[in-house]
Amino acid sequence: MSISFARKMIGEILVGHGDLTQDQSDYVVEKLKSSTLRFGDLCIQEGLVSEDTLYQALAEQFGLDFVDLAAHKLDEHLLALFPADITYRYTFVPLELVGNSLVIAIPDPTDVVKLDDLELILDRPLILKIASPSAIHLLLKKGDGTSRVLKEVSEDFMLQLVTETEKGEEVLSVEAISSDTSPIIKLLNSTIMDALTRRASDIHIECAMEGVVIKFRIDGVLYKATDTIDMHFQGPIISRLKVMSELDISERRIPQDGRFKLRINNKAIDFRVSIMPSAFGEDAVIRILDKESIASDMKGLTLNVLGMSQHEIKRFRKMVREPYGMVLVTGPTGSGKTTSLYAALTEIHTGEEKIITIEDPVEYLLKGIVQIPVNEKKGLTFARGLRSILRHDPDKIMVGEIRDPETAQIAVQSALTGHLVFTTVHANNVFDVIGRFIHMGIDPYNFVSCLNCVMAQRLVRKVCPKCRQAVKHTDEYLIESAINPELCRDITFYEAKGCDECNNTGYRGRSAIVELLDLNDELRELIVSKAPAAVLKKAAREAGTMFLRESAVEKVFAGETTVKEINRVTFVE
Repeated sequence: MSISFARKMIGEILVGHGDLTQDQSDYVVEKLKSSTLRFGDLCIQEGLVSEDTLYQALAEQFGLDFVDLAAHKLDEHLLALFPADITYRYTFVPLELVGNSLVIAIPDPTDVVKLDDLELILDRPLILKIASPSAIHLLLKKGDGTSRVLKEVSEDFMLQLVTETEKGEEVLSVEAISSDTSPIIKLLNSTIMDALTRRASDIHIECAMEGVVIKFRIDGVLYKATDTIDMHFQGPIISRLKVMSELDISERRIPQDGRFKLRINNKAIDFRVSIMPSAFGEDAVIRILDKESIASDMKGLTLNVLGMSQHEIKRFRKMVREPYGMVLVTGPTGSGKTTSLYAALTEIHTGEEKIITIEDPVEYLLKGIVQIPVNEKKGLTFARGLRSILRHDPDKIMVGEIRDPETAQIAVQSALTGHLVFTTVHANNVFDVIGRFIHMGIDPYNFVSCLNCVMAQRLVRKVCPKCRQAVKHTDEYLIESAINPELCRDITFYEAKGCDECNNTGYRGRSAIVELLDLNDELRELIVSKAPAAVLKKAAREAGTMFLRESAVEKVFAGETTVKEINRVTFVE
């Protein structure tokens, strides 16, 4: 490995290119006297040059090529030549093989000791190119680094299986499972890290005839995370999860629910665990609850970042700013109901009013709002907690979910007596909600009197803007999807393709579609008089309600999602 040293100083090169003025260079040199940073790092800290500009100058200084990694894709065959974690430990990206030599991108050509070590480990000559550290880290993060660790752990299992079969015995004990050297811990830690890197909301551990399958739910859809693991390891994996969640490891015949917390990169993340007996053993689902951060594409939790249409946001804002009453959000599990209510609370929170929530569990931490987690083992149910909240002088209350008649009754009474109550309930659409409450024994007149609005919600995946492809749909397909071909002759439809940016799924992120029912006097009278659903729908449409399917089609016309995706999420009416 040979490095040709340029005689020019980095400051001279930057000044020569016009990226830095002489005065700025002199200022940095003067500041270096009282700083432990290097010239280039100080330039970046002071905002004088960009990272790419600095590393291009560094490449010129050492007579090396600068490489832009933005459009680069990691080569799996190259990665397979060395251990999975070495790229992270030595901060480099392998680019290509030239004969026996390996071309790599590094951020710092001056760290000769590290480069010599790397050359010894890889056992081949290195050809160096320069790239910025953030570009290297981003590419490694986008690549399958953690997936490879996970895959290697799975392969490690297969090797162990042979040993155990030869011995003819399998030792299962809490001590062995809890041991830090256990490959089970390695597997679960790697799985969790990989799930967080890939923006998964849930981890599914499923038992099948062929073995244990690990899947991630990303943007509402399940994807296989690694190769199938031998069935011998199903017991230790589930037992380890039970130990982490403080569940009974000896009980395998009934469902169990628990939770645990991990600190990852100085951030506490909660995990909710559900263990369920199945035909081949016990299955587990781990829900990831990252309380300290909203999704990276949300710059703060407001209604604007949820993806609702501006027309519906304007209507919903009006409802949540009412002084009292009930705001109901409905939809299946994982449809973003709680997130919408959090966004509404964040918008109306001024610090002048007391806002209290009771949730199971507390999913995000909201500044300045009192949040109470349900604890049924200790007797703190939604109903009991809600009664106590009313004695705590609240102005606005959020009830995570209405599950039983007692909670429903207290919530309705609270809304009737001057509180603004936000809550969720499981139902398919805005009209089913009304039936649910009446079945719970709530008086229809009281219910509609306190109700400000009902919002049904779903999440549709957004087609990846980097790799989406324009597509021409046939008139027959559009008619089957309840879309009038004549109204969309000038519309560009897209289909999902898949690239590195979206983990080859074709979709990245999700957007809310909503059906917002504004309760006016006419609708209240129709509900109390038990009018048919068709009459209620007609009155709702006249009052300005846009139904879920219409909201979804609007997203397709805007180029945000695909016809296939809205057909997956909503009914063709």
